[in-house]
Amino acid sequence: MNLKQALQQSHDYAKSIVLEGDTVVDATMGNGHDTVFLAELAGETGKVYAFDIQQEAVEKTSTRLKQEGLLERCVLIRDGHEKMKQYIHNPVRLVMFNLGYRPGGDHSICTRGETTLQAILSAFDLLQVNGMIILVVYHGGDSGFEERDFLLKQLPKMDPETAAVMITRFVNLPNCPPILVCIEKLKHSDSLLIF
Repeated sequence: MNLKQALQQSHDYAKSIVLEGDTVVDATMGNGHDTVFLAELAGETGKVYAFDIQQEAVEKTSTRLKQEGLLERCVLIRDGHEKMKQYIHNPVRLVMFNLGYRPGGDHSICTRGETTLQAILSAFDLLQVNGMIILVVYHGGDSGFEERDFLLKQLPKMDPETAAVMITRFVNLPNCPPILVCIEKLKHSDSLLIF
């Protein structure tokens, strides 16, 4: 199949906008794969902030970054991604989310729609104009359906003059392939959601 899955698409978009020296965020650290990817993109003068509530995620990510010689570019934070504005005080080019549970981890510890939406709004405040939030929404198996449904109901409410929201999904493939959501910041605004 030549069509790219959501994770591949997310990396293509990230590569197209992140520049050497940028500040970027891995909002769901997991096992550290995206943290490493973002650290490579941001380069020696860039900075990656990575969030996860699980100590094991922080440890695995730290180990992976040390092996790649990238740890000094990263700030690993054991806290919820909805609190990112407490830790980041400079403009951000990209925020990446992989929603669901950590691969190989406890399935009961997973992202939730309400806190993910809070994190999206916080991330949007931190974004530079033309910066992007990218979400890969995993929703198969035993988790993720409620979060998927919640976000797909809320995201279309974003002000189209402030944000461009794109949702890409396979509609006929089995096993709930992940959904890609991209949110580009078009301008600064005090109000993002329209209710």
